[in-house]
Amino acid sequence: MSEELNRDYRVCEEIGRGRFGVVYRCYSLETGDSLAVKSVDKSLIADDSVDRQCIYNEAKVMQFISPNPNVVQIYDVYEDDSHLHIVIELCNDSDLFHRIANRVLSEPEAAGVMVPLMAAIAHCHRRGVAHRDVKPENILFDEWGRLKLADFGSAEYFREGEMMTGVVGTPYYVAPEVLSGREYSEKVDVWSAGVILYIMLAGIPPFYGDSAADIFEAVLRANLRFPPRIFHSVSPAAKDLLRRMLCKDVSRRFSAEQVLRHKWMTTT
Repeated sequence: MSEELNRDYRVCEEIGRGRFGVVYRCYSLETGDSLAVKSVDKSLIADDSVDRQCIYNEAKVMQFISPNPNVVQIYDVYEDDSHLHIVIELCNDSDLFHRIANRVLSEPEAAGVMVPLMAAIAHCHRRGVAHRDVKPENILFDEWGRLKLADFGSAEYFREGEMMTGVVGTPYYVAPEVLSGREYSEKVDVWSAGVILYIMLAGIPPFYGDSAADIFEAVLRANLRFPPRIFHSVSPAAKDLLRRMLCKDVSRRFSAEQVLRHKWMTTT
């Protein structure tokens, strides 16, 4: 571990592991606060790789958009010859993927997720940052159950009216304009959040297939359906919001701010 890191924090047990590093529980020697430190092994990443750009980009973006109550906060970054250490807020109460696996949420339960999620996305967009990989695995909860948007490795800066390029994201959640190779806006995050809302209410994704290629084809068609067998008890307001978030025509798709003002979000 870095000498500077050990000067400021006591690193404790491992609580997670990824492709390039390990996440440990730690606490601040100054305040005693429990936090987490993501330690990335630089030897596992090629100097000119996209992965290296993502890892360094994540720390910069998180510093730029912090603090926000619904975004994982970053506290410190340390680097030595072998590792990059990123000290972040501790979110050890599962993620949304595990919370919604094999269960359908009621509309009030889904709204309890969507309101803070869209608040986090709207905050990022106001700061000129598109997350570009909004999915349940990147939506965490702290020990008090507060939602925190995480993992900004694929995030991109943008100026108002400026478009982005590059195929990033995850099957099921990626927007059709990303897959088509066209330029796209920050509204790709609204699409991804719309997919999450659909899954929470239906228990299945809106666009699916047996392989990644089949999923991408379904996303590109963007034929949004509400099977009566599944959606018979879902309110018209929820379906209206889904249509506005999962709208293939980007000019008609809601912005994050518009989603927050929608009737379903404010009254459910």
